[in-house]
Amino acid sequence: MIAPPANVRVWLAAGKTDMRKGFDGLATLVQQHLGKDPFSGQLFAFRGRRGDLLKILAWDGQGLVLYAKRLERGRFIWPQAKDGAVSLTPAQLAMLVEGIDWRMPVRTWRPEMAG
Repeated sequence: MIAPPANVRVWLAAGKTDMRKGFDGLATLVQQHLGKDPFSGQLFAFRGRRGDLLKILAWDGQGLVLYAKRLERGRFIWPQAKDGAVSLTPAQLAMLVEGIDWRMPVRTWRPEMAG
């Protein structure tokens, strides 16, 4: 995925989304259900019913961009809420896209001594 700027807001649409929706359908969801502006430059992420498909909608200043990813194994970790949105940092988004649990990442190693 092309990395978003460090200061961009990322929103996860809680609940399940009909993944047949494209640019216009997802932009309408952003406006009507999340109460946000899809043309603000923020990123809006959606997950399907099975949890293995992710779509991210963004405005790049010239048009809407739609990024989609399907995991071959595993599921994208999503909030338990049925509606609304959850804000993530760009670093948490990077973990989400890789299929990592962004809520409680675990270090793979820990330093034993300083210096």
